[in-house]
Amino acid sequence: MIKLPESIKWVITDFDGIMTDNCAYISDDGVISRKLNFKDIMGISILKKNGFSIAIISGEKNSAIETVAKRFKIEEVHQNIRIKIDVLKSIVERYKLSLDDFVYIGDDVNDLACMEYSKYKITVPHAVKKVKDVAGIQVTDSDGGLGAFREVVDCLVG
Repeated sequence: MIKLPESIKWVITDFDGIMTDNCAYISDDGVISRKLNFKDIMGISILKKNGFSIAIISGEKNSAIETVAKRFKIEEVHQNIRIKIDVLKSIVERYKLSLDDFVYIGDDVNDLACMEYSKYKITVPHAVKKVKDVAGIQVTDSDGGLGAFREVVDCLVG
């Protein structure tokens, strides 16, 4: 069971592997798409309705992120980011956040620096071993794209 303090104001997350099942679906004409779970989408809505801020920091650029960000007016959306820690630190600085104000959710090696920097960090069961081995990390019961994000939300919004 995920445990987070009431001090959390921001949920800062990777997208693929957290909000999705970490798969890219490629059609015959080369169009790439992703599958999202309505539990996770509802989780975004619940966070917004309860005054939380959300940031997405993704190593990829895709229309799924843009659709979700526009629909829910997500404060910070950063796509095609190779070095995520710089973006995370920029968000922390611009919004004057302390380490007690946010949780970071990620699942792969490009999230490691963010995980090591963050006081509260969460990953999913299918994350790479290096991420699951980060000190203090919590692991959701659900896999990415199958309700993992919502699990975090439910912890924050009892």
